[in-house]
Amino acid sequence: MKNKLIDSILKQLTLEEKINMIHGTGLFHNGGVERLNIPPLKMTDGSRGVRAEIHDDNWNPIGLSDDYVTYLPSGSALASTWNKKLAYSYGKVLGAETRGRGKDVILGPSINIIRSPLCGRNFEYLSEDPTLTSNMALPIVKGIQHFDVASCLKHYAVNNQETERLSVNVKVDLKTLHNIYLKAFKNSVQKGKVLSLMGAYNKVNGRHASQDPYLLNKVLRDQWKFNNMVISDWSAVNNTLEAANSGIDIEMSVTNNFDQYFMALPLLEKIKAGEISESLIDQKVSNILTVMNKIHLIGDTDKRKRGYYNTKKHQKITYDVAKEAIVLLKNENNILPLSKNIKRILVIGDNAERLHAKGGGSAEIKSLYEISPLLALKSKYGSFIQIDFKRGYEATPLTPLDGNWQEASLETKEELRTTLSEETKKRQKALRKEALEHARNYDHILFFGGLNHDYDVEGQDRPNLDLPYEQDILIQELLNINPNTIIHITSASAFTMTSWISKCRALLWSGFNGMEGGNALIDVIFGDVNPSGKLTQTFAYSLTDYSSHSIGEFGHPKEVWYKEGEDVGYRHFMKHQIRPVFPFGFGCSYTSFEILPVNYEKIDNKHYFHISIKNTGILDGQEVIQLYAYQSLDSFKVPILKTFDKIMVKKGEVKKVSLVLSNDDFLTYDEALEKDVIAHGIYTIGVGNDIQNLIYPWEISI
Repeated sequence: MKNKLIDSILKQLTLEEKINMIHGTGLFHNGGVERLNIPPLKMTDGSRGVRAEIHDDNWNPIGLSDDYVTYLPSGSALASTWNKKLAYSYGKVLGAETRGRGKDVILGPSINIIRSPLCGRNFEYLSEDPTLTSNMALPIVKGIQHFDVASCLKHYAVNNQETERLSVNVKVDLKTLHNIYLKAFKNSVQKGKVLSLMGAYNKVNGRHASQDPYLLNKVLRDQWKFNNMVISDWSAVNNTLEAANSGIDIEMSVTNNFDQYFMALPLLEKIKAGEISESLIDQKVSNILTVMNKIHLIGDTDKRKRGYYNTKKHQKITYDVAKEAIVLLKNENNILPLSKNIKRILVIGDNAERLHAKGGGSAEIKSLYEISPLLALKSKYGSFIQIDFKRGYEATPLTPLDGNWQEASLETKEELRTTLSEETKKRQKALRKEALEHARNYDHILFFGGLNHDYDVEGQDRPNLDLPYEQDILIQELLNINPNTIIHITSASAFTMTSWISKCRALLWSGFNGMEGGNALIDVIFGDVNPSGKLTQTFAYSLTDYSSHSIGEFGHPKEVWYKEGEDVGYRHFMKHQIRPVFPFGFGCSYTSFEILPVNYEKIDNKHYFHISIKNTGILDGQEVIQLYAYQSLDSFKVPILKTFDKIMVKKGEVKKVSLVLSNDDFLTYDEALEKDVIAHGIYTIGVGNDIQNLIYPWEISI
């Protein structure tokens, strides 16, 4: 449908003004047209908060005090809540703070599938499962755009490794591409009305994603009917003609030679030479203006919502997400929660006091504050519990926190150092010895370890699943001294724990949990919060247990073939009966739940599953009810997540939740028809609280 305002503006724009609008004229904005009152679109990084201000033509921070913001938990942490209402609140924080900082587009959320636990950007991503990713991404987008800010979904598409991310070619069949890797994008386009997408760096089946006519034109524009804006990842465009003919609308880059971008003067020259039609540029400008009009940046500008940042409400939401993101993986003998009457406690581990906001790459945040676990512990209990700290291992920085890292991101990075020097080994041994000597004198020990943003980081994949800095040795010896040692691991994805998991009695895990992460964690450890997080990815014993490493390929610098097809994550584990350490959807509580007899009814081609949950424990708690389905005649009988809900159930209470499925939940991509079709058949429905703990009370016909 044509818009009179946009048509009028297009008629008044010169060719040069149009070109100015479709490429970066600063590192985080395109060009405006002052004479027509068209401002530039101001963009900001924002997977977990609004980025600090930098100079217009270089990546150095401006350094004022007005750009401290709320630091939200990472995407992998948010998804672990399995709480769609919290995801909406999370999005509203991002939207309000983006507007409050005077920006128009926030570059997020990141919704690529966690295909391998080694991907450096997994901390930004949501899940190995497309249904969970879709259901959590949708409310984030809606929350952001509530404040007249464009959410820019990234990275479209199939950005599942950081190794040679600018050039690696991903080979993937179209059915897998649509059913696994595009599903969340499609959902946010068609149901979330997302206003912007970011094209990825990598190639997909031989074409760069940010100028791929199949992804950008045929799928996004023609099949999905997306008429909003597409922005390239920074320096992802590399051909003027291909970019002009693709669905990309704005080219951004990491360099400051703005006039020389592929969609700047080189494009202008080709249009004047008759090699490219100006009508292609008109469509790009129209898409940009459409988004500007929808967020009231042009047109009815008085209607634009106001924003704000660093409010108490935002800090409360950050805490609420953080507390529900913590996953209790083991709690033998009810070691947790700890009693508040203990007299002494020993804290060990670099992550006890490490702050994570400034790391990770483009997700870095200038946080108003960040509460570490050690700070939270001492501020809450330091007046009556003796709290001692020993680092236990040295986490030597591997990557500089330099404002110019983006410019260097176009260069090939050296592999992470995994072999420690003899000098470093000596220091590690000394720190470990000191911690272990103290551990013998304490009944209560907390270990805070895992990864940091030297390992979970943009532009670089992890070398293996091992915990760095010889942490495994330290954990084993701590458990030998005191098997009741409480272990908390921070990471984006799975990690090796085979050498000590059988000895461990109390284990907690979370992603990078934001500015209130320390408070949330200590509140879980001491029982002020009953943990309710669930894993959004499978934690395996070995890297080769994952299909991306045993069947498909990962980490190759030139070409990666997704030979595993749709068997990603738990689908592969269930199909091949591979036992993980902890399965998809798993997470314990300080209370217990029972699923009672359930009822089913079909109304107007919708399937309603009424499930009663009883809290059989002694504490109030939240439980995530997960509904899976598989075709009854399928020889492998692999349950696939279809929907879920999270509910609070008080002790002794029985509560009912209704889950609904429609035919759309059984769509699959048909390569011959080039569209999604309903996979008709008889389906077995399973309900439970993780992929390996399901009851199968129904069969339904689709």
